[in-house]
Amino acid sequence: MNNTDRKPSWLKIKLPQGQNYSKVKQVVELNKLHTICSSGKCPNIGECWTKGTATFMIAGDICTRSCKFCATQTGKPLPLDQEEPKKIASSVKLMQLKHCVITSVDRDDLEDKGAKHWAQTIKETRNENPNTIIEILAPDFDGKKELLDIVFEAKPDIFGHNMETVKRLSSQVRSRAKYDLSLEVISQATKSGIISKSGIMVGLGETEEEVVELMKDLRAVGCNLFTIGQYLQPTKDNIPVHEYVTPEQFAKYKEIGMNLGFDNIESGPLVRSSYMAEQTFIESKLGK
Repeated sequence: MNNTDRKPSWLKIKLPQGQNYSKVKQVVELNKLHTICSSGKCPNIGECWTKGTATFMIAGDICTRSCKFCATQTGKPLPLDQEEPKKIASSVKLMQLKHCVITSVDRDDLEDKGAKHWAQTIKETRNENPNTIIEILAPDFDGKKELLDIVFEAKPDIFGHNMETVKRLSSQVRSRAKYDLSLEVISQATKSGIISKSGIMVGLGETEEEVVELMKDLRAVGCNLFTIGQYLQPTKDNIPVHEYVTPEQFAKYKEIGMNLGFDNIESGPLVRSSYMAEQTFIESKLGK
């Protein structure tokens, strides 16, 4: 195990700055929106908001699950904001986004797990922004086909669902989601004709062989896009970092994954699910 008392130099984070950062912050606050950038304590918030991008988080900011890696608060969520789909749509328009990313907390308290709210958000965003690529990072909806179909039928351009970690560590890191169920969710997205995407964190104690096995499992269900980033412990209550993976190892993972047939992979210490989402999509289309 590496010494994890101090972060290595490659994990230095840029501080927020610039007019675009202020504009994004203003749009988010004005519309009383939630972002995973803030709730998830994302290390790239300064870089992304400065570029004028943000990942919107719908269905509130209280999750019904308590995964050990996540900084989002857990508890009993508030009722859904029925105006939220329109707020998201208008915010995407105000920010003039060519590529937007939307995620959510888990809403296991709702009969449909939030599927209809998801569909309405996608539809409203599409109506207001017909030329914007809509990428979603969705929960598993307990793998229920009828609920996933509600989301698929709204036709997001990219359906993302994260595996989070390798098979051996999945039950230790995730509170309810299961490795094989997540693969099935991605498989259903692929079969529906939507570009599928997934991501994991490394530095939790996984081996290179386990990461390669996971990539092979994802390719077996047709996953198109993949992200790999360093796990960073968001609070003292979350699972500790096992090791800091080197940039060289991240580059190796990308090379292995591209050889397995992914359309594109973002792999690096500060990579997160939505990090460089637009560029990842463009490069996949260009065959890079």
